[in-house]
Amino acid sequence: MTHDHRPEVLRYTAFSADPAGGNPAGVVLDAAGLDEERMLAIAAELGYSESAFLTERTGEGAYTIRYFSPKAEVPFCGHATVATALALAERDGPGALEFTTPAGVVPVSVVREGGALRATLTSVAPHVEEVAEADLTEALAALNWTAADLDPALPPRIAYAGARHLVLAAATRERLAELDYDFARLEALMRRLDLTTLQLAWREGPEVFHVRDPFPVGGVVEDPATGAAAAAFGAYARELGLVPEAAVLTLHQGADMGRPGTLTVELRAGDARIRVSGTGTRIG
Repeated sequence: MTHDHRPEVLRYTAFSADPAGGNPAGVVLDAAGLDEERMLAIAAELGYSESAFLTERTGEGAYTIRYFSPKAEVPFCGHATVATALALAERDGPGALEFTTPAGVVPVSVVREGGALRATLTSVAPHVEEVAEADLTEALAALNWTAADLDPALPPRIAYAGARHLVLAAATRERLAELDYDFARLEALMRRLDLTTLQLAWREGPEVFHVRDPFPVGGVVEDPATGAAAAAFGAYARELGLVPEAAVLTLHQGADMGRPGTLTVELRAGDARIRVSGTGTRIG
């Protein structure tokens, strides 16, 4: 591979129809000639929380995909998956897609609703685990939170639906809005626990939540709209009996950063996988 190979890098935002909202991602639809070093360099140059690279077409609507933050490769990224699906749909038309990710196979469907495209990804099989008391104490210290800042009705857990996220629920919307954490301290804890983000949540109503996602391991302070964490949160909410086995959750994210977005999380009875959907648009 030569480093003068310059692929077309598209820019899309996911989980908002407004280019100034949601979570931006770089998308490279033909990354077959790129090595890891070059993909990481492109992601770092863009500076978005993640960028997606289609490294191989394996069949009709089927691709191998890789994701890079400005600092490292990540196993799965929901918003970059949605962004890539929307880019493909704009090029080839809506329909069914299948992405082979480092975390497993992720089906995605894209439909046109009115004038907008909407993508729905289906996660790999999720799981939820307890968090050690010492790790919870360290997470709270890094966030400058106290135990009293937590909502006792939504206990801390580590949830996975393609990537690992520590779910912490704030007792108030005000606590969620005041995000001022120790970047290096939280990054160290997350690396030790193999966490991609923290999913900080506040429950507005039975199926409506506001969320924020610190992402120091990716080299950014906060992720504006986090599809992988939304999938993990859906698994968390069902595992703990916070919502019915079949439910549709609305997650609002990014407003505190000035990039509001909306993620829809669907739980289906008899299917452990989580579906996350949203719209998006090209930037520039």
